[in-house]
Amino acid sequence: MTADLDRIWRDEWGRLLALLVGQFRRLDLAEDALADAFEAAARTWPRDGIPANPAAWLLTTARRRTLDRLRAEAMAARKEPLLVVDARTQEEAQRAMADPGDGPAALTDERLRLVFLCAHPALAPEAAAALTLRLVLGVSTADLARLFLVAEPTMAARLTRARKKLAVAGVPFALPSAQRLAERVDVVATVAYLAFTAGYAPGSGPDVVRAELAGEAIRLTRLLRTLISPYDNQHRSATAHLDALLALMLLQHSRRDARVDANGALVLLPDQDRSRWHGDEIDEALTLLGPFTEAPSPHDRRTTEVLLQALVAAEHAVASSAALTDWRRIAGLYAVLEERAPSPAVRLARAVAVAEADGPQAGLVLLEDLDESLPHSHRLPAIRAELLCRAGRGVEAEAAYQRAISLCANEAERTHLIARLAELDSGQPRGR
Repeated sequence: MTADLDRIWRDEWGRLLALLVGQFRRLDLAEDALADAFEAAARTWPRDGIPANPAAWLLTTARRRTLDRLRAEAMAARKEPLLVVDARTQEEAQRAMADPGDGPAALTDERLRLVFLCAHPALAPEAAAALTLRLVLGVSTADLARLFLVAEPTMAARLTRARKKLAVAGVPFALPSAQRLAERVDVVATVAYLAFTAGYAPGSGPDVVRAELAGEAIRLTRLLRTLISPYDNQHRSATAHLDALLALMLLQHSRRDARVDANGALVLLPDQDRSRWHGDEIDEALTLLGPFTEAPSPHDRRTTEVLLQALVAAEHAVASSAALTDWRRIAGLYAVLEERAPSPAVRLARAVAVAEADGPQAGLVLLEDLDESLPHSHRLPAIRAELLCRAGRGVEAEAAYQRAISLCANEAERTHLIARLAELDSGQPRGR
């Protein structure tokens, strides 16, 4: 039952929340009511069974909770009779269902409206991204904290402030007009990329990947590209960015079936069965990247950053085997990326590529100053342990593996690290 409810949460939370926000125009009420509905489901479904239409049950329950709250607010304020409250909420519901928003009429997707609500300029981009991931895609606060490299209480406070700011600003629940589209596309693209990252780097839980979350991020990106397509002439930079972003996502997503084995264990890139990669998605991505490679032109920082990552992913995709991967070209791409958009994560990726091209010691040199920047990341000590092992520095590698295990909250990754440490202790560590 818990697994079923978790799946329904992932699949339906964003859509149901968007419907409630569209009906009642109150994000705080909608979120609380939907959470209450899921809590009620957790209590009653084990006893009564899962309804034939779980989403409809949850929506009806949440609507009742919202109406109860509105009645209570009106009674407490002694401003309006209950019948007036009922009439007003019914009018709001009818308006919400009839109003297609002020964007292109063909796109009335509720979750997209909710994304643009969360991506309002009243919020800082990082706060907007975190709020969208929480409300639209149901990413937990704990996983958001790991994704943004902050403590969980800090993330909880950030989400609360973002909700309050939207309420104070009176942000409408609608697609933006053509004139305001450009300022919102950047934030939504950031949201989509962070959602995708959450799918392929889950901070906690048993999953190696959360393909559904990554797929939702791809869907969001496709919708956004469709939304801005009528305005390509005015927003060429946004279109280029989304094309590069979609290519990157497709290339990473194409490997989903090969990332875990039959027992759900992590399979590293060099060991993956490439026949299980999705060739149609790789082909689509390479087509999207074609204009960038055939007619290169200068792009802004955000597009350049995504494009270079996509080109790295493409190198992996076109290599027929791990041994034929052009690591020197990949290392060069990461060097350019670090020059244009430096970050600890880019340095970490570059270190891996340099180690493959020039040996483990060269990669270790690039890791030397990252501990302060990534104090809570298990991937830094995990990569360091692997390179130390390959360099024949077993004692240091053991300490690094232990550090990585202590920091890792993802069960599948932790199991993999424990196995690698056991191999090291046995004196027979396998190759990558």
